[in-house]
Amino acid sequence: MTRIVMQGVSTGTTDYQQPQAHHLQQQQLPPQTARRKQPMNELKDWRPFVYGGLASITAEFGTFPIDTTKTRLQIQGQKIDQTFSQLRYRGMTDAFIKITQEEGLRALYSGIWPAVLRQATYGTIKFGTYYTLKKYAHNYGLLVDPATGGERVWANILCAATAGAVSSAIANPTDVLKVRMQVHGKAAHQHGLFGSFMEIYRYEGVRGLWRGVGPTAQRAVVIASVELPVYDFCKMQLMHAFGDHMANHFISSFIASLGSAIASTPIDVIRTRLMNQKHLTVVNGVAVANTQKLYKGSFDCAVQTVRNEGLLALYKGFIPTWVRMGPWNIIFFITYEQMKKL
Repeated sequence: MTRIVMQGVSTGTTDYQQPQAHHLQQQQLPPQTARRKQPMNELKDWRPFVYGGLASITAEFGTFPIDTTKTRLQIQGQKIDQTFSQLRYRGMTDAFIKITQEEGLRALYSGIWPAVLRQATYGTIKFGTYYTLKKYAHNYGLLVDPATGGERVWANILCAATAGAVSSAIANPTDVLKVRMQVHGKAAHQHGLFGSFMEIYRYEGVRGLWRGVGPTAQRAVVIASVELPVYDFCKMQLMHAFGDHMANHFISSFIASLGSAIASTPIDVIRTRLMNQKHLTVVNGVAVANTQKLYKGSFDCAVQTVRNEGLLALYKGFIPTWVRMGPWNIIFFITYEQMKKL
């Protein structure tokens, strides 16, 4: 039996086409053999991983100062932590101005290198895994609904959630470094990336590098489950009006960022506070255990935050989160889509 095997998938953002000479191949294979061979060929496609990593790093550089202001806003006002009990910043703009005036412009980029390292791992694995899983789902008939011709929502969400959880767990140490350096600002430059890493490892051990991995994975699952499927859905819906062009990518990115910001900010607040929590302090060069453990875990952090600061405290930093996610997604997806055309 002659079977035509398609080497590209044209659903959502997964339309990677092989060179024209190999776009259609006639193979003498039984249907089941051809179907099972296809995903292995697709798995060898390195482009989603490389494009995802490069686009993530580009977006990170462009929006990192906003992320620093968001982190500062999220840790302030903790009534059980005297170090950060004071409300130093009235909002995103005030935080941006005060950090610049008191610590210099460089402080806005405190933690940029662990953030870049994070995107080199997290972004590469997340987006590459998501699009690869979608190709698997498409090849096995799980992605597209035959009745409507559209992509199944549950398949998109499952692919995105899996990619988000795996990538965030692997990249968690870089996230811890980023948060610590952002919080300490100017002082963090004295240690640098390697010095900050060694300080955490020396006084808190390997577990310190995976502090907050639970809420980090939860946040990544929520963001990926909302952001990627919403982007794909919006892009397909706007295809008739704008085509596969920059206007489509811009609008789809903006809508996806709003949804992911609303869904993920409470988890992000909890994650940031847990990552910034130190189990050891240094007194005269000697590591001493903290007398009070602020939060026992994610749930305890959420309960204490709401009890002491009110429900809206879980949405501290929402504006800079959305303001950052919007440009971040726009830069990412436009860069990503342009790379696909190379």
